[in-house]
Amino acid sequence: MRHAFLAAILACAVALATVSADNTKPILVPKKVELPAKNFTQDLVEGIKFEMVYVPGGEYVMGSPDSEAGRGNDEGPQHKVALKPFWIAKWEVSWDEYDSFWKNESLAQPSKDPPFNTVADALTRPTNPYVPEDYKHGREGFPAICMSHHAAMMYCHWLRVVTKRGYRLPTEAEWEYACRAGSPDAFSFGNDASRIGDFAQFKDNSPDEDHAKGTTAKCGSKKPNAYGIHDMHGNVSEWVIDHYDAGFYSKCATKPLSLQPVVKLTDKKWSHVVRGGSFKDPATLCRSAARRSSDAKWMYKDPQSPRSIWWLTNMDQIGFRIVLPVEEQFDLLDLKPMVVKKAEHDPIVDEDK
Repeated sequence: MRHAFLAAILACAVALATVSADNTKPILVPKKVELPAKNFTQDLVEGIKFEMVYVPGGEYVMGSPDSEAGRGNDEGPQHKVALKPFWIAKWEVSWDEYDSFWKNESLAQPSKDPPFNTVADALTRPTNPYVPEDYKHGREGFPAICMSHHAAMMYCHWLRVVTKRGYRLPTEAEWEYACRAGSPDAFSFGNDASRIGDFAQFKDNSPDEDHAKGTTAKCGSKKPNAYGIHDMHGNVSEWVIDHYDAGFYSKCATKPLSLQPVVKLTDKKWSHVVRGGSFKDPATLCRSAARRSSDAKWMYKDPQSPRSIWWLTNMDQIGFRIVLPVEEQFDLLDLKPMVVKKAEHDPIVDEDK
């Protein structure tokens, strides 16, 4: 069965279609990346660059055992997963990188007012937020924060146009595999939570004189895991591609081996998965298997009606990192942003705050 699956992937089209910078002419992003199986540096624009870490393919046990301290009910049952090789960003997308996209005036900015853009994957940049987007956390060299899942998806969409490579958000399975770096324990460094301060910016070590409730750390300032990847535990929680499905692990566990599992995107604004915990979270929420679901309450402070599809006005601990698959999996060949702003009120009421 596994051989048939791989054969189907190899038989797929040789390129991924995305959209060009002028939103009219399609360009082709290679389905398979012809690069050596090692780390590399990607040049972006105007001297901005980022590092990608090679992660070999393989199998691992996803989720956490019942006995793991701090375990959530949605972290099981554990199940075996197989993944193909990919590259993952050495650390989270920084403001330097994200600004290259959302402050790029050659890209259109959608209207905040009706009529709204109805083409979900038209290459546009975020509208301006109603509050300082960095929430007075660090900026140069620090992780970009507060963007919605749609905004992270659109950044990847833009990155494909700029680099001609199939960059995207990681699947939840890829993210955990890269985080664990071969470790079956609660953290990539073992089960001793007292060591987490060396590897993560989290609730206990993030406050400073200017940020009593904590703040972000500069990207890569903590120790990396065994793969050489930084900040998989703590700093900012990271978007993955997947829609949140509390029962998905149970479905995967019915198979002896889940091949590249993912809960595919729809045009729904909520809910998606974030991983890794943040500078606001205790160590238990920074574990390799810890999951969290996005929620409409994450932007209840947004004064717009309908609320933004670009910024989270109540979550300054959310960011993301990117991956580049060596060869894209079959069910993500048509990946693109799908959310559009709709003239309807988000289902948030005062008592939900």
